[in-house]
Amino acid sequence: MKTLLVTGGAGFIGTNFIHHVLTFRPEWRIINLDALTYAGNLSNLEDLPADHRERHHFIHGDIREASLLDQLFTEEKFEGVIHFAAESHVDRSILGPEAFLEANVIGTFRLLQACLRYWETRGRPGGFRFLHVSTDEVYGSLGPEGYFTEGTPYNPSSPYSASKAASDHFVKAYFSTYGLPTIVTNCSNNYGPYQFPEKLIPLIILNIIEGKPLPVYGDGKNIRDWLYVIDHCGALIRVLEEGNPGETYNIGGGEERQNIEIVHILCDLLDAHLGRSGKESSRKLIRFVTDRPGHDRRYAIDSSKIRRDLGWSPKYCFKEALEATVDWYLNHMEWIESVRSGEYRRWIETNYGSREISLLNNPSDSKMIRRRP
Repeated sequence: MKTLLVTGGAGFIGTNFIHHVLTFRPEWRIINLDALTYAGNLSNLEDLPADHRERHHFIHGDIREASLLDQLFTEEKFEGVIHFAAESHVDRSILGPEAFLEANVIGTFRLLQACLRYWETRGRPGGFRFLHVSTDEVYGSLGPEGYFTEGTPYNPSSPYSASKAASDHFVKAYFSTYGLPTIVTNCSNNYGPYQFPEKLIPLIILNIIEGKPLPVYGDGKNIRDWLYVIDHCGALIRVLEEGNPGETYNIGGGEERQNIEIVHILCDLLDAHLGRSGKESSRKLIRFVTDRPGHDRRYAIDSSKIRRDLGWSPKYCFKEALEATVDWYLNHMEWIESVRSGEYRRWIETNYGSREISLLNNPSDSKMIRRRP
């Protein structure tokens, strides 16, 4: 049995990764370390089958706790680490950047230190891997042409992307300086089950269901490359098993879409489910809101390296995967209510302001929702 440490396994991508691994790698055992901040939810893992539960053990703890990390490494003798734990929402980083420094930079540093101590104590085993899951946002904004490659210079635009860029550099430095077998992946925007409803796709889905305004930043023409989370999980397994230490692998879905296009597609998909049409179309709920500071215009990933070197490619068609995502949210309204904690509602009020909250709840009050600077 191969024992792996997964940090942030109660969050969106971590949850999906654990479900995926326990299904397709029956010889793997997962120790899931999560601090259970606002976006971590243990109910994400309540439906694990009995045989999967035997191979999943949850630890409530913070990756900044060095003594806890040392204890876990000593007791469990991990053969690999998959590091998801991070603060990951750009808007939150603008309002409160210090939390991103603490979690993404200090947290990653403490985890690297614990790995290094363990790896050296064990005689530097060659099969050990530290897989750091990062984002394409570290590269900054693209123009209308071109793609991010593994050699694209870093140019982060937000406190979130700056904190992830810093953590990427630390991970790479521990390979260069100490020889710790680290690998970095930079992925494009994920979507799928269990995503916290502050992100674009679940936020729009829930607002459509509830008949609330659909806030779209700026002119809605910011472009993102969309990656179905299940495809991402498959790529991470491939990197963990076959990737070379010291390397970076970009993981993208190859599905560029403008934000407004995503909103239109979701409106049409949900209207078909909800029986809305004509004057009742959900598109009438769209409200263009004041753009956020430092909003990158376009992201697009060149995934040719992981396709060529590791034989990975996305399996899911964007339209079908998005439909499956809509179906999942429609069938898991209890989960949605469980994650809409008081803290989430307070964040919405802070981000959009009290007047904007009233507009979100009463779309007839205004044609425009403006975000406070």
